[in-house]
Amino acid sequence: MAYLSLKHLKKRYEGKQVLHGVDIDIAHRAFVVIVGPSGCGKSTLLRMIAGLEEVSEGSIALDGREIAGLDPADRGCAMVFQNYALYPHMTVRENIGYPLKLAGMPREERVRKVEEAARILDLGDYLDRRPAQLSGGQRQRVAMGRAIVREPKLFLFDEPLSNLDAKLRVTMRIEIKRLHRRLDATSIFVTHDQVEAMTLADLLVVMNAGRVEQIGTPTEIYGRPASTFVAGFLGAPAMNLIPAQAIDGQVRLDGAADIAFDLAAAAWGRVTLGIRPEDIELSPEGTPVKVDLVEELGGSRIAYAVLAGQEISIVLPRGATAMAGDILRIDLPKAALHLFDGDTGRRIEWSVPQALVA
Repeated sequence: MAYLSLKHLKKRYEGKQVLHGVDIDIAHRAFVVIVGPSGCGKSTLLRMIAGLEEVSEGSIALDGREIAGLDPADRGCAMVFQNYALYPHMTVRENIGYPLKLAGMPREERVRKVEEAARILDLGDYLDRRPAQLSGGQRQRVAMGRAIVREPKLFLFDEPLSNLDAKLRVTMRIEIKRLHRRLDATSIFVTHDQVEAMTLADLLVVMNAGRVEQIGTPTEIYGRPASTFVAGFLGAPAMNLIPAQAIDGQVRLDGAADIAFDLAAAAWGRVTLGIRPEDIELSPEGTPVKVDLVEELGGSRIAYAVLAGQEISIVLPRGATAMAGDILRIDLPKAALHLFDGDTGRRIEWSVPQALVA
């Protein structure tokens, strides 16, 4: 049985539907990341789990108990917010211990729990400082300490790293992952940052416009995106998506050789061909494309060109050089291709002949 089970969750604001029946099952001790663009409903979903938003329809069960109708304090959840939500007039020690004080815990036990949280988060030297005397990363650790001392059944993170600079974000996401393992916790982390999502998640939930597009491990979702939305959202640079036609088992691209697919007749018609930029190969016999721009990223180079009227990105092999105006000859390895329905955007399944896999 799932540790956290969300069934048919819907949310309406003044008659407007913002969540359209979300179903997610989460195992005990999992680190789940909900990712999607701004406005997709991911933070609303998290706040519904926490009890900060009412459920319009559906159920939320945590450790076998229905919690949708309970007050936030009675749900067994602890939330870490984007803006830290620290009390500026309190010390670090007082901020971390405040939930325990509200709960009426004896002072001696409070002190022990606060010091244990400070040890876990390396905050022992800062316990008598106030938030204004701390860096952004230290403030975020204080916010996490305040969640830890409550010993919740479920940790909820609402874009907690979005106010930090790029280098500190990397450091903090490593700390959060280690903390999750150390506490043997169950965590849900909301972000719009795909790098955070891919690096943190045991289970990834991709949302779009109030609906779940796909659930799976980062590797599964990256390797087999369920829709053009998922394919275009995850990946830096994103998957190339090229309009095409499927006729008589052939996928036809303007200016390129037809590609044979074993497709049922029901899949013939408008399709979208997808390929990751790193999967495109350079070949003397390949299709010629003219380079428009090259991005130098230090460890890699990305060339931008046009194929079949669509701009594509190509991760150049190490040592390969190209400049604007150059002609590259490219090959699209069939084993690396993805097909999507041209109308619905949903994935079209097809099998690669074993000879191409070997």
